[in-house]
Amino acid sequence: MNGVSILGATGSIGMSTLDVLQRHPDRYRVVGLSANTEVERLAEQCRAHHPQYAVMADELAAQRLRERLRKIDSHIEVLAGLEGLETIAAHPQADSVMAAIVGAAGLVPALAAVRAGKRILLANKEALVMSGQIFMDEVREHKAELLPVDSEHNAILQCLPLLSGKSLGEIGVNRILLTASGGPFRTTSLEALHGVTPAQACAHPNWDMGRKISVDSATMMNKGLEVIEACWLFAAPPESIQVVIHPQSIIHSMVEYVDGSILAQMGSPDMRTPIAYALAWPERIASGVKRLNLFEVAQLNFAAPDMERFPCLRLAYEALARGGTATTVLSAANEVAVQAFLEEKLSFTAIAEIVEATLNKIPSKTATSLNVILDEDVRARQWAQELIAHKAV
Repeated sequence: MNGVSILGATGSIGMSTLDVLQRHPDRYRVVGLSANTEVERLAEQCRAHHPQYAVMADELAAQRLRERLRKIDSHIEVLAGLEGLETIAAHPQADSVMAAIVGAAGLVPALAAVRAGKRILLANKEALVMSGQIFMDEVREHKAELLPVDSEHNAILQCLPLLSGKSLGEIGVNRILLTASGGPFRTTSLEALHGVTPAQACAHPNWDMGRKISVDSATMMNKGLEVIEACWLFAAPPESIQVVIHPQSIIHSMVEYVDGSILAQMGSPDMRTPIAYALAWPERIASGVKRLNLFEVAQLNFAAPDMERFPCLRLAYEALARGGTATTVLSAANEVAVQAFLEEKLSFTAIAEIVEATLNKIPSKTATSLNVILDEDVRARQWAQELIAHKAV
C-alpha cells in the first residue's frame, strides 16, 4: 500500500487525485488531507477516505472541523497551519505527496516533502517559479522524486525516455513544444479585453480549474509560469522552449528530437490522466478519463502566441532572462493582481500592468537562500498592493 498526502485536497487537483485513488483501494491509502477554508468539503472527504490527519489553514477552521468530525465519530487527528502541512508532507507513512496548494503558500510544505525524500507530485508551479535552483538542489540532496502534474509538463515527461540523469542534448532533444489553449479570449478584440469580468475569465473552454489558475490561463501568465517551470524540471534553456497555441487542448505538449521526430502526448483534457501517471510512474493505472475519440476531434489547430494580446507571457520570459529573484517577484505580483481582479478592484488588462510595474520597481537579487526568496515575495506583494491602491479599475 502506498500512502498519499494531499496538500490542497478541496481544490480541483485534490478532488481529481482522490477520484483516482479511490479507483485503486488495493494500491493506495490516504494519510493526510489539507484545505484552506472549506471545512464542510474537507469533512466530507474525511468521511469518504478516512485519512489519519486533516489540516486546516488556521486554528479556528481546525476547531470547526474537529466539531464537524465528532458528529461522524471520526478518530482523525486535526492539525492547523504551516506546522500541520509540514507534518502530513513529511509523515513517515506518506510515500507520495500531492503538492496542489495554489500560489506561494505551497512552497514551504512542498519543500518539507522534498526534505523527507518523498515522491512529490508537483501541481504547484509557483514553487519552482519562486525558488527553482534552491528547490532542485534540495531534490537532489535528499534524493526525492519530483514528478510534474501540470498536464503540459507531465506530457513532456511522457515523451522523454525514462529519467536517466542525462541532459536533453545527450538524449537527442532539440526543443520542447509547450502547448496552450489560448484561454477564453484567444480571439477577443484587444479593445474588449479591458471590460472582461471575473466570470468570463474563469470560464475556460476546455479545463475545469480553480479561479486563480483560470485567470492565469486567460492572461497566459499560466503558460509563462510553465515555461519557467519547464526550464527547471528538464534543465532546459529558455530558447529551447516554444509556446504553441492549440485551442483543442488535445495535444498536451510535444518534444522534438534532433532527427526531426516530434513525439506528442494526446488525450482528453482531464487532469486525472497526469495525476494517475505521476502516482504510478513508471507504471500506468486506470484514471477514469473519457477515451479520446479522434473522429469527434476531427482536426487540430496550431498558432504562435500573440505577445500584444498576452503581455503576461512576454513578462515571464523577461523575468526568466533577468534571473535571480525576478521570477519570484513576477509570481508574487501576479498573485496579488489576479486576486484584485477577482475582487473587481482591478481591470483584466491591468493585471499585466501591475506585474510589469512591480518587476521594474524591484531589481533582481541572487537567490542565495529560501529567506531571500520569501523576503522578496513579501516585498513584491506589498509593492503590487500599493500600485493597485492608487490605480483606477
